[in-house]
Amino acid sequence: MKTIDTLFSEVKVVIPTIFEDGRGFFSEVYNEQTFKEAGIELNVIQDNQSLSRKKGTLRGLHYQLHPKAQGKLVRVVRGSIFDVAVDIRRSSPTFGKWFGVELSAQNKKQLLVPAGFAHGFCTLEENTEVIYKVDAPYAPELEGGIIWNDKELAIDWPVDTPTLSEKDEQLPTLANAKLFD
Repeated sequence: MKTIDTLFSEVKVVIPTIFEDGRGFFSEVYNEQTFKEAGIELNVIQDNQSLSRKKGTLRGLHYQLHPKAQGKLVRVVRGSIFDVAVDIRRSSPTFGKWFGVELSAQNKKQLLVPAGFAHGFCTLEENTEVIYKVDAPYAPELEGGIIWNDKELAIDWPVDTPTLSEKDEQLPTLANAKLFD
């Protein structure tokens, strides 16, 4: 496994080792010991999967607050996404900054998004499937979000008019969201 540092020391691009032969490939996408050796602590308790039928579907920006803040390890098993992490820790020197990377079934990259970061992605292909591991249970009373096109964040999304859920259409701006201290 290889890790690539990003703008944030806590957010990592993870590239698993791929073993290919005439049958296809094998990859170990998560191994607790290997991750710990790389300095990544992620106590996985749940796997989630989403299917987005339309290219240009945008999910996010989502997060959960303490005491059930979630870290995520995101990967794509079909299609591709532009995946984004936003620092929402008010006391952080990188508060309000974002990092984006393309994840695809082809490049097999994963993105580690720890607690304290909002997460969102936009599909780059139809019928894109995303799987992500989380380290805390879903807690609807602690969930938060930020509108995808917040001018303060100025995320360079690959779409001008995304397909959004009703819930995501009504998320607040960074300035009006409940955030981490």
